[in-house]
Amino acid sequence: MKFAYRFSGLLGTVYRRGNLSFTRDGSSLISPVGNRISVFDLKNNKCETLPLATRLNIVCVGLSPDGRLAILIDEEGAALLVSLIGKCVIHRFYFHKPVHSISFSPDGKKFVITKDNVALMYHAPGKKREFNAFVLDKTYYGPYDETTCIDWTDDSKCFAVGSKDTSTWVFGAERWANLIYYSLGGHKDIIVACFFEENSLDLYTISQDAALCVWQCDTELDGLKPMPPKDATREKNAEENDEEFLEEPKGEEIHGKANPNEQETRCKVKYSRVAKYFFNKEGDFNNLTSAAYHKKTHLLVTGFASGIFHLHELPDFNLIHSLSISDQRIASISINCTGDWIAFGCSGLGQLLVWEWQSESYVLKQQGHFNSMVSLAYSPDGQYIVTGGEDGKVKVWNTSSSFCFVTFTEHTSGVTAVTFTSNGYVVLSASQDGTVRAYDLHRYRNFRTFTSPRPTQFSCLAVDSSGEIVSAGSQDSFEIFIWSMQSGRLLDVLSGHEGPISSLSFNPMKCVLASASWDKTVKLWDMLDSWRTKETLILNSDVLVVAFRPDGKELAVAALNGQITFWDHENAVQTGSIEGRHDLQMGRKELDKITAKQSAKGKSFTTLCYSADGQSILAGGLSKFVCIYNVKEQILMKKFEISCNFSLDAMEEYLDRRKMTEFGSMALIDEGAGGEDGVAIPLPGVKRGDMSYRHFKPEIRVTCLRFSPTGRSWAATTTEGLLIYSLDSGLIFDPFELDMDITPGNIHKTLHQKEYMMAIIMAFKLNEKKLIQEVVEAVPSNEIDVICSSLPELYVEKLLEFLASAFETSCHLEFYLIWAHKLLMLHGQKLKTRSVKLLPVIQFLQKSIQRHFEDVSKLCEWNIYNIKYALAISQQRGMKRLAEETSVDEDDLDSDSDYLMQEVHKDSLSS
Repeated sequence: MKFAYRFSGLLGTVYRRGNLSFTRDGSSLISPVGNRISVFDLKNNKCETLPLATRLNIVCVGLSPDGRLAILIDEEGAALLVSLIGKCVIHRFYFHKPVHSISFSPDGKKFVITKDNVALMYHAPGKKREFNAFVLDKTYYGPYDETTCIDWTDDSKCFAVGSKDTSTWVFGAERWANLIYYSLGGHKDIIVACFFEENSLDLYTISQDAALCVWQCDTELDGLKPMPPKDATREKNAEENDEEFLEEPKGEEIHGKANPNEQETRCKVKYSRVAKYFFNKEGDFNNLTSAAYHKKTHLLVTGFASGIFHLHELPDFNLIHSLSISDQRIASISINCTGDWIAFGCSGLGQLLVWEWQSESYVLKQQGHFNSMVSLAYSPDGQYIVTGGEDGKVKVWNTSSSFCFVTFTEHTSGVTAVTFTSNGYVVLSASQDGTVRAYDLHRYRNFRTFTSPRPTQFSCLAVDSSGEIVSAGSQDSFEIFIWSMQSGRLLDVLSGHEGPISSLSFNPMKCVLASASWDKTVKLWDMLDSWRTKETLILNSDVLVVAFRPDGKELAVAALNGQITFWDHENAVQTGSIEGRHDLQMGRKELDKITAKQSAKGKSFTTLCYSADGQSILAGGLSKFVCIYNVKEQILMKKFEISCNFSLDAMEEYLDRRKMTEFGSMALIDEGAGGEDGVAIPLPGVKRGDMSYRHFKPEIRVTCLRFSPTGRSWAATTTEGLLIYSLDSGLIFDPFELDMDITPGNIHKTLHQKEYMMAIIMAFKLNEKKLIQEVVEAVPSNEIDVICSSLPELYVEKLLEFLASAFETSCHLEFYLIWAHKLLMLHGQKLKTRSVKLLPVIQFLQKSIQRHFEDVSKLCEWNIYNIKYALAISQQRGMKRLAEETSVDEDDLDSDSDYLMQEVHKDSLSS
């Protein structure tokens, strides 16, 4: 079995913190999720998490105007330059201080970051190879407090920076004679956002107390004058002197003054405040937390701490609509390039919403589990994953799109276990609220609720292979309850354990239930023999988890002493054991008094799972590592590090001595003054603020592991979310059955020899989209029928997928329609047998054809109407007709126009 599993997706978490940003075409949304970024393709309804990660949680993302590059900056100011096309890290850089915001100039030549009270302008990484991708150009000083936001003018000549000291500064990207810096006041609270008007220096500034100032500039962008050149010799001497003292060339520094003298302001750009508006009604104290502005449509979107957002039209400040989308603060807002879609991120609940404001409907509405996930299960076909969380919610996820498509909220307490029945249409969940619930995935409803005679907390759940018998283990009464799925009645209560039931597992091949308990035993119950105990396996330590091999012939048991033992349950004989405690490699928590090595002695595996072929076993626990063991050899095959995010606790083996003081660890101290993430510690006598609210670092742990029924992937519920590791992680260069002879040169040669089918197969093996397009379009239309009939079945699916994507961009409409028609007519019956797998491709094809049909039919109808009208006018001009003649002429006109209509229809189809 292969072990080349690679990270392929993050489900269950859609947004943590940081700024949302739309891609250049406006159809995809980039969202920071912890220390990774997810790209949500809103048109194709897919989500992809890039296989790269920063060391800490991402705070801000800067997207280049061409959409090829992104700069990700974490909590400590470490930056990654990332290619969104190659999905890889190009360069790493460290800004040494936390960065508040980043913004590329519209021309893509510069980018500005704000940290502390300065703004730093760098040359943007170019398309050529460079030794250092980040070269500092200028440093701008001016604000007295931390800088918060950036906005550029459309021509990249100037940018504005907002600050916590309530001022906004306008700086020139170049040294303009009439604008080097300009300071604007007028607010009483932190500046949340500032925006330039389209092709203008006019500015809008928005503060946290929900006030908007409109600033008018007396100069247009064209009126900015370049600085006269200095004496060249003096400049050269200065440069030589600089080089003597500096090892590294430093950028130019610009120091702004809040109150410049009259001489400095003479002949310079002047701003005047035209208007000031307030969002809150009198008596309201609703903090404004985020804002976005679309320059072309003059649309301003503002988000508030109470979860309300407003849409206003500027500069008149007309309210378009106001809605509440959450009860948590809106942390980030972004508008796409067309101004139709607005994205909102709420970090409190981890919500991500995309709202189409004109139709007042959701394009995307996703939310992860509020607390950590506890359990997961794959559906029998591997298409869906169900997860249960401590927030009492049960969510079902689609593995291909990575979206949650249904959430069940019936439980009133934390969910402890979830599972699918063998038919894949029923999901079961056990909870600490004393119920086991069954959900129907056809109608999305809770159709059965199983309860015990006395209220009890259920800790584990199992369903037999037929889906008829449901069992759940109790935490407090030490009993196992058995129900019938058909009637919902309690069939039996199995007692015998002397401690809480920790795990249940049904044998896939026989009617035998294995139950593990903290009383150091595993009991096997025979369903056919009136649920009597068939066997009791005694272990040396409390049993935490039990799992049957897929063929039902072996039982794996993980105990509190860190051992995994394997049993032949038929003969009650132990066949092997793995000492796994050293492989867990525990980290040390910030407040731990003992070392990681010492604390690891009390830790063990809490979740086990056999691979689909039963040769390997997957194990995880309170650690950042997941281990795969070979069952037969009982050795560690591979270890996966599921997270490198140091924003989580228990990640490091040794504590940083710099964080230790004579009074204890620095982690005990809560810094911050109640800002965005700081703790509001009030003054004596002040009632506002909550002393119980404290920062906490979630601890890294793996709560549940499951292998996909196909064996191609496995999933883990962790502190970070639901991680998928797969053998089929998509690459950019993804050849298919490639061999030595398949090169672009050979494909062109085969095409030149008119061996079209061979050329198509070779092109698909190389899997380069442009090459496939070239080969397919080189096939004469009269040869399509022959090629389609002799094309191997394997390539029919690939060709259909290519046609579906080609319809989106190609102008050869009729040509591709012939291809699609011939393929479906000749291979329709064979494709029907794989309909479930092919459904997305067929739907994509149908969607593309339908869109073209609507566009072309409208255009043809309009053209036919215009031609009829033109003919009618031309025949009437300059003629005075008798009544009889006109009636005859009209008949002729109709026949002529009908003939023309047919001709136009033929032309439109051939085009």
